[in-house]
Amino acid sequence: MKPGLFITFEGPDGSGKTTQIQMLADFLASKGIEIVLTREPGGTRIGEMIRDIILDPCHKEMAHLTEAFLYASSRAQHVAQKIRPALEAGNTVICDRFMDSSIAYQGYGRKLGERVRIINEIAVDGLVPDLTFLILVDPDEGKKRISNGVLDRLELEEIDYHTDVYEGYLELASRYPERILVIDGLRGIEEISEEIIEKTVKFLRTHRGIEI
Repeated sequence: MKPGLFITFEGPDGSGKTTQIQMLADFLASKGIEIVLTREPGGTRIGEMIRDIILDPCHKEMAHLTEAFLYASSRAQHVAQKIRPALEAGNTVICDRFMDSSIAYQGYGRKLGERVRIINEIAVDGLVPDLTFLILVDPDEGKKRISNGVLDRLELEEIDYHTDVYEGYLELASRYPERILVIDGLRGIEEISEEIIEKTVKFLRTHRGIEI
């Protein structure tokens, strides 16, 4: 059986990733493609427990390196227990955040630099997404969109932190343009979805020889 396709979605808080992930998953499933939806941090029982620790606003004293190692630990479990087995079974895995998030949020946002890349390369054990959709909204708009909800520990950070994260994502997009496709998140939901579906179909046709 051919290995599956690994698609990740990235973006600042408030970018609308969750909605777009579900719309793409629904489209691909309607074409007979087996889909596994998952998220980070989390995706496994252990990963979800780590998620609760990381995002709990009560943990204000958490050191930046502790945060980075917790994300990497959740990811290592996720790859070993869920993502890699699903891909080896020929499924298409769509994941809400992956290693790029750690580089943006801890490498750039927390100013931990290359240490984040190094520990996460160990965690993912060579696994790299086939395709990444980076949905961008500027930090002010992102904060505005999430302002009415219950915010987690990272969402509560000041605007300067979110600006650094945004700049980190821009740097990643310029570094890996063949994998990371930038999507303007300020447009309407349907318009964004159409572009993501179109680019996914093109990728399947060009790189996998699959027509849908």
